[in-house]
Amino acid sequence: MRSRCSAAGCRPPSCPTRCCRRRVLSARVEDAAGRVALWRGRKVEVSPLSGGLTNENYLVEVDGERYVMRLPGQSTELLSIDRENEVYNTKAAAETGIGPRVLEHVADLDVMVLEFIPGPTMSAETLQSVHMARRMASSFKTLHSAPRFLRDFNMFRLIEYYLRIVDEHGVAIPRGYRDKLPVVAEIERAVSVHALPPVSCHNDLLCENFIDDGESLRIVDFELSGNNDPCFDLGNTAQEAIFGEDLREVLCEAYFGRPDPRQLARMNLFAAMSDVGWTLWGAIQAKISTIDYDFAGYYAGRWARAVSVMDTDRFQIWLREAAG
Repeated sequence: MRSRCSAAGCRPPSCPTRCCRRRVLSARVEDAAGRVALWRGRKVEVSPLSGGLTNENYLVEVDGERYVMRLPGQSTELLSIDRENEVYNTKAAAETGIGPRVLEHVADLDVMVLEFIPGPTMSAETLQSVHMARRMASSFKTLHSAPRFLRDFNMFRLIEYYLRIVDEHGVAIPRGYRDKLPVVAEIERAVSVHALPPVSCHNDLLCENFIDDGESLRIVDFELSGNNDPCFDLGNTAQEAIFGEDLREVLCEAYFGRPDPRQLARMNLFAAMSDVGWTLWGAIQAKISTIDYDFAGYYAGRWARAVSVMDTDRFQIWLREAAG
């Protein structure tokens, strides 16, 4: 989940092969690999995969076969990451063919062994086209047809939870954050007027969570997945991909099958909400994470972008169109 650079909406560049240089593995990783029945007694090579600030991912090669072994990060419960929910939803998404298959789950370690999906990891740059926006919409429609996920996701409630964590742990957040909460309430009222039935959503679809297998854009990393309004997935990903107005319109039209100004407005409001919510995610990480990463720069960038959007006339138009 949420491996990002300090510039809002992207993560550090991934290695083209999605595999980092070999290094000495920790005892925790060695123990996890040794607990997997799938390759017990066979020669195993383990290499760290790039990305991931709330989990650790490893490429495991066994007799010419490749797998992904996924270990949970530390103290991620403070970020509202539920590992039971993640495993359940990953399996449900795999039933559609859009997500990787779960090949084994070591329950007491919360370790998953996943199908390795060959192909390039996407980025904001590789998704900047009408063709790719339409492919993204197709992947969303497939994911959203998955069996109902275990739990629901609501960014407005997640923000309330994160603010409690902020208060309990003395987390520094941007000046004026709470002053914008009445605007957040306006957004919630507007998007609720014509809310869509909840579907199985990813809720955290960075560009790098898309992998092009040559046929479709596969989707990985279901840490924050849950049943939600589909426009949140569309808006959140449009924000991560740094889509301008034209590509947002393409994504929305391709998903709904026709131009829909109301749903486009809702999608844009949810895009703004993703910045508001992930600002707190970054602030909490800056306080609790042991990873050497500029979380402070990350959340400052997200918040600056959120405020710049909320202070525009265009934002007021979205509120009216979403509720109209």
